[in-house]
Amino acid sequence: MDQQKLRTLVFEKTGVKIDIDDPIFALVALNEAVLAEAVERHVALLDQASARLADQAGLPQDAPPAWRAEGDSTSAPPAPLPKPALAAPSGKQDWHQPATAAGAALLGAVLVLLGQALWFKPAPIPPSTVIAKELTPEQAQAIRNGEKLGAIVQKLDAKTRNAIQAEMQKP
Repeated sequence: MDQQKLRTLVFEKTGVKIDIDDPIFALVALNEAVLAEAVERHVALLDQASARLADQAGLPQDAPPAWRAEGDSTSAPPAPLPKPALAAPSGKQDWHQPATAAGAALLGAVLVLLGQALWFKPAPIPPSTVIAKELTPEQAQAIRNGEKLGAIVQKLDAKTRNAIQAEMQKP
């Protein structure tokens, strides 16, 4: 572990200067020790798995495998692993599994749709205007008076009618 290299790397990445006597280097050393132990365990596990695989393939344990020999053109490639025998197809097909899967998918879809319909009802659309059920007597009288005035204004001469229309346009 090169402490100067680590100091430079930390400074380049974070802009933080650390001293060689900083306790963080103890943490780095501890991390290296734990990592080395983990790598050794994994290498041992890989060696055991390779040995079991070599036993299953019928290769000798003590001889190095041919695919690891570099530049050795005389070594023969490893024998291919025997393929497991497939069961002979029978005349009748097993339809129980696909039917069960299709039924489960259909049931799941129905349950999802029912859940959506029951629990996620859309909010009602708010009314844009409030419509009164009945007019008050004052409102009904104002409407009758307005209709009478509209009929009277139409009977007036054009000059007076235009003057009334202009007055009605004003706020």
